[in-house]
Amino acid sequence: MNKKILLIVFIVIILIGIAIFIFWKYKTPQKSEIIYFYGEGCPHCANVDQFLKDNKIEEKISFEKKEMFNNQDNAKELVAVAQKCGLPPDQVGVPFLWDGSKCYVGDTDVMNFFKQKTGIQ
Repeated sequence: MNKKILLIVFIVIILIGIAIFIFWKYKTPQKSEIIYFYGEGCPHCANVDQFLKDNKIEEKISFEKKEMFNNQDNAKELVAVAQKCGLPPDQVGVPFLWDGSKCYVGDTDVMNFFKQKTGIQ
């Protein structure tokens, strides 16, 4: 009888472990390495925004959008990311994209990045 109880306890522990793993993996928000910085009122950012909408990019690839004109924390983060690419802070503008290792500046470069990532011609 003790072996039956131990087997049941073992199975329950395994099932709980599997449930915790599945919950953690699929319910914990995954932070995207791709960050798109934009500014409200920026005409080049509006071009990118229209491209994102027209091509349903947010349905195809996961990325964070951060507005930096009205959010000082996002603006500071943009400067810090740009420095990783060797860009001087006084020459950093939006639209700007960070893919985790490389910077893309300007609407054409940002849209080309998304085209390449999603296979759009």
